[in-house]
Amino acid sequence: MCAATRRPVAAAAPGRLERLGRWCARHWPVVVVGWVIALVAVHVLQAVFGGAYADDFSLPDSPAQHGLDVLRAHDRQAGGVSGTVVLRDRSAALSSAGDEVTRAVTALDGLPHVITAVSPLPPAGSSQPTGALSPDGHIGYITVRFDKNPSALGASYLGGVDRAVAPLRSAGVEVEYGGPLGELARPAGNDLTSEVIGFAVAVAVLLAAFGSVLAALLPLLTALLGVVVGLGLLGLLAAAATFASVSPTLATMIGLGVGIDYALFLSTRHRQQVLDGVPPVAAAGRATATSGRAVLVSGCTVVVALAGLYVSGVGFIGKLGVAAGITVVTAVATALTLVPALLGAAGRAVDRLRVRRAVAEPASPDGTGGWHRYAARVRRAPWWFALGGVVVVLVLAVPLPSIRLGHVDDGADPVAFTDRRAFDLIATGFGVGANGPLTVVVDRSAVPSADRAALDDQVASALKDLPGAAGATAAAPAGDGDVLLSSVVPAGAPQDAGTTDLVNRLKDTVLPKAVAGTAAAGYVTGTTAAQVDFLDIVTARLPLIIAVVVALAFVIVLAVFRGPLVALKAAVLNLLSIAASYGVVVAVFQWGWGGPALGVSGRVPIESYVPMMMFAIVFGLSMDYEVFLLSRVRERWLATGDAPGAMAYALEVTARVIGCAALIMVSVFAAFLLSDDIVVKMLGLGLAVSVAIDATVVRLLLVPAVMTLLGRGAWWAPRWLERVLPQLDPEGGGR
Repeated sequence: MCAATRRPVAAAAPGRLERLGRWCARHWPVVVVGWVIALVAVHVLQAVFGGAYADDFSLPDSPAQHGLDVLRAHDRQAGGVSGTVVLRDRSAALSSAGDEVTRAVTALDGLPHVITAVSPLPPAGSSQPTGALSPDGHIGYITVRFDKNPSALGASYLGGVDRAVAPLRSAGVEVEYGGPLGELARPAGNDLTSEVIGFAVAVAVLLAAFGSVLAALLPLLTALLGVVVGLGLLGLLAAAATFASVSPTLATMIGLGVGIDYALFLSTRHRQQVLDGVPPVAAAGRATATSGRAVLVSGCTVVVALAGLYVSGVGFIGKLGVAAGITVVTAVATALTLVPALLGAAGRAVDRLRVRRAVAEPASPDGTGGWHRYAARVRRAPWWFALGGVVVVLVLAVPLPSIRLGHVDDGADPVAFTDRRAFDLIATGFGVGANGPLTVVVDRSAVPSADRAALDDQVASALKDLPGAAGATAAAPAGDGDVLLSSVVPAGAPQDAGTTDLVNRLKDTVLPKAVAGTAAAGYVTGTTAAQVDFLDIVTARLPLIIAVVVALAFVIVLAVFRGPLVALKAAVLNLLSIAASYGVVVAVFQWGWGGPALGVSGRVPIESYVPMMMFAIVFGLSMDYEVFLLSRVRERWLATGDAPGAMAYALEVTARVIGCAALIMVSVFAAFLLSDDIVVKMLGLGLAVSVAIDATVVRLLLVPAVMTLLGRGAWWAPRWLERVLPQLDPEGGGR
């Protein structure tokens, strides 16, 4: 019926990983020079051929895109991406600076990639309002349509825009950039402060925990090199595909976190063997064969989880996973090659520079250590420890059911950003909803001419007094006359729930009724409508991504540890920690509990793709500690057959290194709360909280309690499953 997985541990000849570790340690100059050459080469290529980053939420098969395609087919002037140049004259109406406005519009119209630039002022001799001038005449906006997203044109393009509007600024008119043009004008993201804080905390933690200066610096240096190489590779990929503006920051966050972890796990095991008298080269090889194998398994799990984002079917999200995955791969590569090389170069001097007695993986051989005593307490009352852990997680997850996904608009950005100031000016002059107007397109090309008047009346009636709308322009023929066009202004901001409801009401109810009984078709398009479509798709596919990532991670853990109950336990506990981190993010950003202290203006929805990204990243990172802890449990179990003793031994051996690794990772992620980007703040907080929960509540309460309750059954597997599972060894014989 079943087969026990405990097997005697037999001596094995050095395997590929052990040979790799020894070779790198013995030939460390070659490895170090090779990495330096790779670093220089990648960044020279990136400087010459690298691309730029831009946010592209386009969805080819979405209703908003269909509406835009219809509009472009019937009105060639309607294509492109719109940006705004918002103007305000405090002392007089903008018409008093009419000459300067005209000169600026003409100059903007002549810039490369500009399709049209439309003045807010009516043509000379006309009193017909353009709709782009506030009732008091002090605020207006120039609509500029580009043939590509301006945020992807590079910072140098902004110089031409600045020169075009220079006459307005000289005349005392305030000029701000909104929309994609405002994104281009944002100050370049600088996460150096966050990185410095993370590194400073890491140095302090490693020195306090392990005592050795070299041992503290080595994980940081290798992690930094891996991230820098990974960012260079990402820049090269950005020349061939559009990656979101948050991609490099996300890649840096993940790369630093896992890079320090992986190097720390490897170097700690190596140093303990050196302290025990093993020659440095042999110790580096053995560490690569054991902890290095766990690094390889963990890295594969993280990459698989990130690759699961492609299940969303949204290229924007899938590419975020690719961006993070690149630095995970480089982190694994540096851990398996550069770390043993530097350990080999240091030799026995790795602990020579120290601030206290050097330690690595201490474990009391007689089982009297503090973690053994803690494990004994867990064995006496496992249900209470398990219940306590579950209660903590569920309390933190209380806000989760109220989560509201959406798109954080420019109104939440710092006032120092020009797009935030443009947002506020539009809200002052035209109402907050004017920052996210909806374009209604009715395709009547298949409607006979005789029936079009009746259709026009139906559409006009349907758009009148819309709930949730501040107003709508009259539906009028555009382009070749086969389409009707109307602009609907929401009553609320683009990020408000009422705006999302308005878009869905137009798509699902208002327009279908307006064209009922005819051959016409109605669409809602524009930036805000596209963001709502994006939200709908992400929301619908999030459960699928969760299922796929959990299933893949379950299979990996099952293949490595050969215990169905262990794999199930890992999946369930990781889901609990993710739910808790979601709850904290909702409380801080959506409920506003501490959001202003983090530089967030008011309450904001949770960015639609953040839960999806958090799930993939957190689930992958959670497996780091799962793999390293269970590797030592299984290693001891195979050697002794004592399930409770194996759990106690693993806790004592890994407690210091997992605790330090978690504290460093929390510090790295939390430091990114200093970023001006709200999405980065959300990810930084969510990842920091999840790692903290995972390393404390999950690893110290839930895992020991559940493993105690499972006992020997944790490693049980049916015979048929034993036969089909591959022979993997996360921290074993170096095969």
